[in-house]
Order: sequence, then structure tokens, then C-alpha cells
Amino acid sequence: MIKNISNLGDAALYCDFGNEVNKEVNSLVIKYYQTLKNKKINHINNLTPSYNKLIISFDLKKTNFNEIKKILENIDIDEKEILPSKKINVPVCCDNNFSLDIERLEKKLELGREKIFENFFDKEYFCYMTGFIAGMPFLGDLEEKMRIKRLETPRVKVPKGSVGLTEQFANIYTFESPGGWNIIGNSPLEIFDSNKEDEPNLINPGDTVSFTRINKDQHKNFNE
Repeated sequence: MIKNISNLGDAALYCDFGNEVNKEVNSLVIKYYQTLKNKKINHINNLTPSYNKLIISFDLKKTNFNEIKKILENIDIDEKEILPSKKINVPVCCDNNFSLDIERLEKKLELGREKIFENFFDKEYFCYMTGFIAGMPFLGDLEEKMRIKRLETPRVKVPKGSVGLTEQFANIYTFESPGGWNIIGNSPLEIFDSNKEDEPNLINPGDTVSFTRINKDQHKNFNE
């Protein structure tokens, strides 16, 4: 359950679910997020879930911290309930033009590139949260032998569709953006579509993601 509820400025609060970052804790965060979202509670402006926190912003002219806190304390959450979720398969090309940091990965992980690719593709990932840039999914958990720190010097531009690794997470850049994740490949799949106003994210917190390796021609012709 929620460990602590605290002010975050005048018109927001955050729910603290503890310091652990794992699927069990994050699933509880997502349950609160989905429950509040479905209830469409008046005067709550925005809900932002993260690994182990939930930030709630509200209209200070119409409500206050204590009222929102009371709502949270009285919400009935079934911790054993299985969350509704999707399974999404994401194609990824690991051609040298796309796998920008494969040599660094080989050196830091002390693994050959084909073993790195095998480890990466041979598992399913859980979406903990989206953020940093619109729709970017944070996917865990990488095995210990695949965990690597961020680049010492971030790139000014990371191409859209790049798939990166850092610590226990993988992500997908939904737009060209600065970034310091280790790029292992690129996906032609549209992960965020701003034209879909109700559901622009292909991948949402709680979803399961798998990756399938494709070649350069398949990547080029994917959207034709």
C-alpha cells in the first residue's frame, strides 16, 4: 500500500510506495493510477505514475491536499487483482547503422555482440512507466549480466525509434531527442501517435513487451 502521502508544491501531492523498484511495487502504483483515472474524480488535473511513486496534480481553487489525501485513503484496492494489460511485440533492427553502442556494450558487458543480442531478445519486458519524452516506455527488467551505466557523454540527438539500455531498463525513443542510453538497435514501429488523442501510447504501464529481431530491409520496408 501507500507508505506516505506528501505535498508537492501547492497544487500537487505524491504517493510514496517505498524505495524498491520491482514489478510488484510498480503494479500497485499502476492500480492506484488506473483506479483514479477510471473514477474521473473532479478537480484532479493529472496523474503521473513512476517506478514507485504516483504524482497527483489538482485544481487548488476547487480542492486541496487534505481532500485528495482523504480520497486516496478511502480507495478500495485489491492488491491481488490482475491488471488488464496488452502484450506487444516490437521489431528491432540491430544493423551496425542502428546499433550505435554495440562496441561499448561488448566491452562493458564482456560479451560478444551475438550473445548480447540473444540475451536482449530472449525475454519479455514489463512496462513500469512512460515519460521523459511523450510515450517513451521504461521496460524492465534486464538481467544482471546485461546491465550497464549511461553514456559518460550523452548524445545531442538520438534517432527516433532507437532502443536503449541503462541499468535494469530498456527504452524506445519515440522522438529524436538528446539522451544517454546505450543504443542497441532501432524499431520502425510507431510507439507514440499524437493523432490518437484518446490513446496515443502503443505501450502503457503494466503492458508486456517482447522484441523481435529484423534485418535492414525489413526495417526499411516496414511501413510500406
